Amino acid sequence: MLTKLEKYRFQAFVAAAFFVCDAGAQAVVSEVRAPSESSIPAGPRGVAIQEGRQLMNETRQRLPKNVGNGLNCSNCHLAGGATAYASPWVGIWGVFPEYRARSGKLISLQERINDCFERSMNGKPLPYTSTEMTNILAYMQWLSTGVPTGVSVTGRGFGAIDQKLKADANHGKQVYADKCASCHGADGSGMKGGEHGYTFPPLWGADSFNDGAGMARTYTAAAFVKHNMPLGQGGTLTDQEAVDVSEFFTHQPRPVYPGKSHDWPLGDKPKDARS
Repeated sequence: MLTKLEKYRFQAFVAAAFFVCDAGAQAVVSEVRAPSESSIPAGPRGVAIQEGRQLMNETRQRLPKNVGNGLNCSNCHLAGGATAYASPWVGIWGVFPEYRARSGKLISLQERINDCFERSMNGKPLPYTSTEMTNILAYMQWLSTGVPTGVSVTGRGFGAIDQKLKADANHGKQVYADKCASCHGADGSGMKGGEHGYTFPPLWGADSFNDGAGMARTYTAAAFVKHNMPLGQGGTLTDQEAVDVSEFFTHQPRPVYPGKSHDWPLGDKPKDARS
């Protein structure tokens, strides 16, 4: 009889073996490219795609029961999920189910979406069979048009950052003041863009992501910052500046995610994961 930990490890081994064996046959798409607007079909599917896009861009307004802060999905998934190294959704349809170390198992795309609702949005998951979930999936499927199943596009995720760098929060505080505060506020509270959301999202405080979100990890946030910030000037910060400023803002007060105690059940918890 396998113990619970042995069972987890066996599942992880099988999953890892599957993806290693499959990886050799995978091609790589050279760039993240959203399909043309003209390719959105008429009829119910086209309506679902359009509705899904609106949900991603106006999440707080359209899903107030599921969003517990002031964020929209597109605050991190820039340009509606069509920007390389800003966790694009282009191609995401064909790579799930996928093994996720944080969960210690294979997860579906619906589970991954709800992970974001519970962590990045500090909210509640969507029912898998809800109209909203169906529309979000329709939008992601459309964004993945032309990307073969099983292909992971170049630019997926947040990109690379030198994780051997030692983070200096004091220097990061200065980088924040120089490079970030004009948009995100000296107190990290963001810049509101009207009644229903922010032009520039809050980086800490009650309206920001909770400490179970990937963006609450220093090196994950640093990769995003390095490639995308300041907005429109991605790539202008050094790795050290990105790491330092991320160490500063990720460790400011923010909502607590109780479920993070169950993360990485197989071990190998990243050094920047919150506890």
